[in-house]
Amino acid sequence: MGLMISRGKELIRINPANRQKLEYSTNEGRSWMLRHSGSSNGDFIELNDNGKEILATTTKGIYYSTNDGRSWMRRG
Repeated sequence: MGLMISRGKELIRINPANRQKLEYSTNEGRSWMLRHSGSSNGDFIELNDNGKEILATTTKGIYYSTNDGRSWMRRG
């Protein structure tokens, strides 16, 4: 797990200044765009790509996304 994952042609990372935001890059990290922002999941701690979904450890538990981090659901 880490602060950034590679998913297809995108890099997805936890915003270093605000851990409630996820950003993505399509140009190998030269520029970043907002993918997700919200406090309902807590602060993102780590990301992991397991192929079918992205898993996130947050300050409010484990969450998963099946749409490249656009929305999140709590796991268990």
